[in-house]
Amino acid sequence: MPRRLPFCVLMLLLTIALGLCARFAPLGLPWFWSKYLGSMLWAAALYWLLALLLPRMRSATLAALSIVIAILVELSRLVPERHIDAFRLTLAGRLLLGRYFSIKNITAYVIAIT
Repeated sequence: MPRRLPFCVLMLLLTIALGLCARFAPLGLPWFWSKYLGSMLWAAALYWLLALLLPRMRSATLAALSIVIAILVELSRLVPERHIDAFRLTLAGRLLLGRYFSIKNITAYVIAIT
């Protein structure tokens, strides 16, 4: 059964808003949440974006695809590419692709998506 479009849009927008707050608002969160909440919300936003684009895909398959994409984005940080690295230096690049590789981020992505 396909997901409802308005629900996916709402969840995506809410997740993005929470992620921006986690990254930029002085929330006074404990170190762990301050460090990884943004990454977890990025992964959740990826899931909701894919849910929006692929409404007939089963949730488990969608989660697996989201995890694969998140891991590939993280691993892409290990491969230098001039144009992508230049984009990573911008605010949009930092938010969408990140700047530094971290194996711990992969764990955060998997936790958030599952």
